[in-house]
Amino acid sequence: MEAFRKVIKGWLGKVLLVLFLLPLALVGIEGYFSGGKTEDTAQLINGDAISKKELEALTASFKEQYLSYVNGDETLLNQTFIENKALDSLVARTLLLQQAEKLGIALSDAQIEQMVAQQPNFQENGQFSETLYANYLRSVGMTSQSLITNLRQDHALKMLSNSFLQHALVSQKDIQQIVNLQTEQRTLHLASIPLDEYKKAVQVSDQEATEYYNAHKNAFKQVASVDVDYVVLAQASFAQAASTVAEAELQAAYDKFVASQQANVTPIVKHILVTLEGRTEEEAKARATAAQTEIQQGATFAATAAKYSEDPDSKAKGGVIEGYAKGVFGDEFDQAVTKASQVALVKTQYGFHVIEAQAATANVASFASEKPRLEAEILKTKAANAFSDRVNALNELVVSSDALDVVSQEVKGAQVQTVKAVTLNTQHPVLSDASVKPKLFNHDVENGDRNVSSSLQLANGDVVWVKVRDYHAAGVQTLAEAMPRVKATLIEKKAAAAATAKIQAALNEFKTQPAAQVRAKHAINFVDAGSFARSQGLLKRDVERAAFSVGAPKEGHWSVTTATLPNELIVVAVSKVQKNTENLPAEAVTQLASLYENLRAEQELDDYTRYLKSQAKIK
Repeated sequence: MEAFRKVIKGWLGKVLLVLFLLPLALVGIEGYFSGGKTEDTAQLINGDAISKKELEALTASFKEQYLSYVNGDETLLNQTFIENKALDSLVARTLLLQQAEKLGIALSDAQIEQMVAQQPNFQENGQFSETLYANYLRSVGMTSQSLITNLRQDHALKMLSNSFLQHALVSQKDIQQIVNLQTEQRTLHLASIPLDEYKKAVQVSDQEATEYYNAHKNAFKQVASVDVDYVVLAQASFAQAASTVAEAELQAAYDKFVASQQANVTPIVKHILVTLEGRTEEEAKARATAAQTEIQQGATFAATAAKYSEDPDSKAKGGVIEGYAKGVFGDEFDQAVTKASQVALVKTQYGFHVIEAQAATANVASFASEKPRLEAEILKTKAANAFSDRVNALNELVVSSDALDVVSQEVKGAQVQTVKAVTLNTQHPVLSDASVKPKLFNHDVENGDRNVSSSLQLANGDVVWVKVRDYHAAGVQTLAEAMPRVKATLIEKKAAAAATAKIQAALNEFKTQPAAQVRAKHAINFVDAGSFARSQGLLKRDVERAAFSVGAPKEGHWSVTTATLPNELIVVAVSKVQKNTENLPAEAVTQLASLYENLRAEQELDDYTRYLKSQAKIK
């Protein structure tokens, strides 16, 4: 603990610090903090500012998360939704912080010091290590006071949110109902009635279609779509652009390989650190000079480091800095490292360093062993260059002529293709590529741009040119556009109604009579489908919804309803409802209860945050 206090108050207090955060499960926030108010304010919450920098950082983080869900396809993201989610999260965090301060929820400095000192990342052999702490924090941008302030805020948030997240009240009755719903098995019997014959007798007038359209316009929405022409130039067709590699080319490639291997070798760097803690600069320099002199007079670096160095980590290792990287200690230090034959003395922001460096040698593979790989790489590069040159030449022709057919005229096998009604969600080997869709769906296209694109590289390395023929805006279809769908919908509904009417007597009798008696009387061909639980994904959605919408039947009776699928009416019958709670392992019941408790807790925290928001002054 004392070591940590020394670090905070001493020379490391001058080093820029990074805030390391314990995981905080709070409205999706993983921790975004600012050093204070700025003029660049996104929103004011009771006078406290959320900066645009904070908002941009959290928005970018959320965006990266959502991109992982859509395989990096940015065109599928709703940027406005993401920005609003980020702002809502920051508002919630600010409100909770303000409330925690009002309630006096906070950690003391001593508690924060203890928490930091106990972090495994900052410990060596079970003890707090100043060096590990320094190495972790050295290259970042917060002061030690910012560290303490933000840790205090982090834990205030955690303690306040945990008062909800860890103490949600749920009844055993509620849990039992969830268990019952989760484990319920229904035995189903299904009958399919084709609608083809019924459709033959159905007629739909224009007046009926118009009235239905006017009453159900929202059912005839369409997403934005485009009709597209495109032509692809395949990279594989240039694979044989070069078949030979000169010996001089191979030697040049090998020389470059050797140079890169040698450049990547890390030197062995040793140092003795003399800090300014408790001494003047002249005194520190004199102590460092004494250490340098002893080494120059024959003392080993390890023995001298053990005697003089104030870097406990490297001191215990003969002065060796493990994982040395340029920039960590500054330019003066790095320049001294390059002078491997000398024992140098330099001053940095941390104090005076006596430095000795030993250039490491690279174990480079021989020319003979590397030759096959280098030859393959050169051939690949030549083919890529030939392909690139061809693309550039064709691109000038395509763009200047605003036509795609010049590619098919110049390249054998290349053909202009046409695809209609392409949407953002259309799965297409070319037009679904993340580099292509932004060219099909943008403001310029919406405003009438129908020019051919410049060359676009696909994920597989091929190149495509695209040209939008027509753009169909998102929104409700006009009556003329929707008329075919309207009439098809009405025909389906009328046919289903006619089929239902034909079996209505049977449906009514199922409500009062035993199933065997009704089945014997009516010619409805049921198939025993088996037993199903909710949300198994084994039944079509409309059928599953119908099956679990009816009540449990009496012994010998069936609960019967219908579901309409494309071109068929499904009669759905439930003969048995069985609750299998006794077969559910205790562990599964516990997991369900825990899930329900978590959902209730998150809802309560969200409700509390909404209440705070309703009382806040937000600008």
